[in-house]
Amino acid sequence: MAVKFLIASAMAMAVRQVPYYVPARSGPLVAQSIDNLDMQAAPIDPSWVLSGAPKARLALHSRSNDDAATTAVWDCTAGEFRWYFGWDETVVILEGSVHVTAEDGSEQTLRAGDIGYFSGDTWATWRIDDYVRKVAFCRKQFPAPIALAYKVRDMLRGGLRGGLAA
Repeated sequence: MAVKFLIASAMAMAVRQVPYYVPARSGPLVAQSIDNLDMQAAPIDPSWVLSGAPKARLALHSRSNDDAATTAVWDCTAGEFRWYFGWDETVVILEGSVHVTAEDGSEQTLRAGDIGYFSGDTWATWRIDDYVRKVAFCRKQFPAPIALAYKVRDMLRGGLRGGLAA
């Protein structure tokens, strides 16, 4: 009973934070060629730049109806900079490469075809020798009470079952 109360309380808090009606941002399917997206200048905060003069661009592909997730294409020229990941972000490198140093000091080079994941609320140093282009899948983290409610739900269900949908 206490668990049900905890989940109900967490859901009630969430409902108070979300408008009752969220207008649709797009249809059930958003599809477009990466080459046809309108890339716009997306300057890197000058205080984050460590060397060079990196020029970044961004094109938003899609946004979820609840504003909790986005998909975008991002590219950048040579330079080195620190980057703050405010959201969880999964990237797929389409072209070029980037040398990444995480907060814990671990280093990884991501090249075309590689997939990387960056936890929200973390910093990383990016060094781009020539050029990099990526698709970024970004997701806001749930507020702590909601995340806890999902964890409790999953524990009660016996963990994750079935994996990803086909």
